Amino acid sequence: MKKKSTSKGLMMVGSLRTSGITTYLKQGKLITRSANSNQKRSNTMPQFVQRQKMRHSVALWTMLKNCKTMFTQRPTAYNNFMSLANRLPVVYVDKLYDHASFLMPGIPMSDGTLPTIQQQIGEVNGVAALITDLKADERLFHEKLWLYTAIQETGGVPRVRFSMREVLWNEMTVVDEHYVLIGEEFADEMKGWALVRVIDDRCSAQTIVTRCTLYQQYTTGEALQKAAKSYGEITNPVFL
Repeated sequence: MKKKSTSKGLMMVGSLRTSGITTYLKQGKLITRSANSNQKRSNTMPQFVQRQKMRHSVALWTMLKNCKTMFTQRPTAYNNFMSLANRLPVVYVDKLYDHASFLMPGIPMSDGTLPTIQQQIGEVNGVAALITDLKADERLFHEKLWLYTAIQETGGVPRVRFSMREVLWNEMTVVDEHYVLIGEEFADEMKGWALVRVIDDRCSAQTIVTRCTLYQQYTTGEALQKAAKSYGEITNPVFL
């Protein structure tokens, strides 16, 4: 015998939130409750630190997302970037500088399966250079090189701006069997770079190298205290 449904009218799966009211089905009963909570958001020191980390990662992505990027190891480029950026040092800023971003070593510029290029800033014959471990005989078929440049701006709210250009192979110089990019721009202490290998939709995983140290003054205990006070009361403020 076919079992008759005991439900009549609208069937709901999940919940519906509208006009401050949440409606959902629980054990066959329609439940309605307020969607607004008057409970104050928990803001312990560890939670504040994590929010500052997230804040900075989002600020970096906001500046980077309009630059042509390749993050291919997660469902979205945003998720891929945020996962990698979570490894960066935490910078603490006053609430008024909520959108600030800082140039630092290790900012992710790409993520993929091609071999990573180890790179550092140095000198070749007394001229600043971006030195890589990429050997001339390791160049892959159809391989391109994309050079990302990051610039730390300090006027008003500090921000990092990003740009990308393709580097032609004849722009590279072979020194001790390794490719290098030579130029006075690599002496700029407010810039950073990442050279990325690209073949079609594949790329290498690369991060920024830079001499910039501005961010360091925002990683101290003093910076943490100042930032925490500007955002309001912290539960159990260990360092305040």
